[in-house]
Amino acid sequence: MTETTKTPAPDAVPAPPAPRGLVPLPAAAARALILAGGIATTASAYLAWTWTAEFPGDLTFNGYPGGLQWLTFTAGILTALFALASYGIRGLGWLLPARNNAPLVLTALGGFTVTWFTVIAISAKLGGVVNLEPGGWIAAIASLLPVLGAFALPQERTGTDTKAALKAYIAKPDRIPAPEATAPWVQRAVITVVTIIGLGVFTYGIDTEYGELFIGYLFVVTFAMWAVHTAGLMDRFSSLVAANRSFTLAMGFAAAIAFPFTQTDDHYANIGVNILIFGTVALGLNIVVGLAGLLDLGYVAFLGVGAYTAALVSGSEFSTISGVHLPFWASALAGAAASLVFGVLIGAPTLRLRGDYLAIVTLGFGEIFRIAVNNMDGDSGPDVTNGPNGIPSIPDLNLFGFNFGQAHDIGGFTLGRFANYYLLMVLIMAIVVLVYTRAADSRIGRSWIAIREDETAATAMGINGFRVKLVAFALGASLAGLAGTVSAHVTYSVVPTPYQFAGSTPPNSAFLLAAVVLGGMGTVAGPLLGAALLYLLPEKLVFLQDKSLLAFGVALILLMRFRPEGIIANRRRQLEFHETGQLDVPKQTTLTDEPAVTKAGA
Repeated sequence: MTETTKTPAPDAVPAPPAPRGLVPLPAAAARALILAGGIATTASAYLAWTWTAEFPGDLTFNGYPGGLQWLTFTAGILTALFALASYGIRGLGWLLPARNNAPLVLTALGGFTVTWFTVIAISAKLGGVVNLEPGGWIAAIASLLPVLGAFALPQERTGTDTKAALKAYIAKPDRIPAPEATAPWVQRAVITVVTIIGLGVFTYGIDTEYGELFIGYLFVVTFAMWAVHTAGLMDRFSSLVAANRSFTLAMGFAAAIAFPFTQTDDHYANIGVNILIFGTVALGLNIVVGLAGLLDLGYVAFLGVGAYTAALVSGSEFSTISGVHLPFWASALAGAAASLVFGVLIGAPTLRLRGDYLAIVTLGFGEIFRIAVNNMDGDSGPDVTNGPNGIPSIPDLNLFGFNFGQAHDIGGFTLGRFANYYLLMVLIMAIVVLVYTRAADSRIGRSWIAIREDETAATAMGINGFRVKLVAFALGASLAGLAGTVSAHVTYSVVPTPYQFAGSTPPNSAFLLAAVVLGGMGTVAGPLLGAALLYLLPEKLVFLQDKSLLAFGVALILLMRFRPEGIIANRRRQLEFHETGQLDVPKQTTLTDEPAVTKAGA
């Protein structure tokens, strides 16, 4: 009898262990802890956190949040909502289209950060933890619970709408992924709601009355926006915007117009008009840096050219051109034209340079401009700019009988001087955005992008690199000069001091460049958002004094580490910064959908 030899069975491959989080808790218990902690964090905002009203915001009341407690309340609500969405509660599934746990971690960290920051600030300002009421301790413990629960959940990376959008862009770069299959009125309703929320968030940030409240606001907004992005909601909203561009743009300008009507203090309107001026100049620089890829380190000089031009023809008694008082439209055109001429004069001999060499030349131009206007006082040079004294007493604008220097009642709202100039800057911003978008979408705009990507290849394809770069330089300079004409009237005077490469407050060339990079190069909303942040930080963080630049530098380093393409990313740059590890490569298959492998002897 022949003995049958049995082939031993191959060793069974053990199933991979289920993914676990950093904290050893079952997933069900972790989600319950997040939900309970979010609710407890929200409720803790209704308790008294300290016994004295010496801490800003008066956190001594039971039954009503105040100051920083409102931020803890908001963070707790967001944590609870995302926790409920993770349970699959009907009507909340849209909050987690990416179906991952990252938003739970980020919202929990947002609540924890703002709550513990408040508790530490109370202890430091009032002289120890003895100044905390039981409500403060309860809030600190309650905000820690969602963090423990969130880190107990697995944090594996899952497919997101961002990957799908990038795949679609590679397959059809001239098309944008279609929005959700919803009715047009629903899409526009969503855009309207988001615009109203955005206006409320921006208004709250500007209205913050003390530094601690603004820091807490930054914590909550940063973690909330990060959570919304990782949840996939930003990609969904971007597809809605792409399908309703005109309506979105109209809603954005409607929100901008509505801002001064939400203010009772003209000081905040002053902040708003300066942000718009700073943002307009940054948008002009975005043409040079973001689209054409030219590093300009002296761009603020073009703002100064426009401001000085408008001051000289404003009718100021200190103007060296006596008897000249042009209407605003003429002075605006004169300022833009003067900046354009300077842009051509500087760009023509220097734009044949590339990279660092061009940056050094533009840096030199910026310093030459500041030194030149500082010396044109009649002693060191010709009497043009009054030297260090500048041109003061610039009169307010008067357009069609509307005096911008006086308060006006419109529909029961009183608009002060800065609110008037703010509305004028909204109109100018609309013109600048129109010019930018039309230029970026034109043939010259595509030539800028080609030059930015590879100037040698673009030149080989027939693009006149020098002419294209000169057009970008001149157009960006003229937009900065246009903003400078309004800046001269808003500030009442023009002096050489602000027009330098770097300083503690904007505008200066370093801050303008940082606004473009921080917000997102090659986009419209990116430089505006970057300008708003960089103007608000020195304004709100006065208590940091000399350490404000250090805090700003640390924040910029962190952003560049985690989001190098900027807060609002351009699709092309997003692909450049995430070439690997972002897109799933499909498995190679044959026509019969079988794995493409070759058998031995086949």
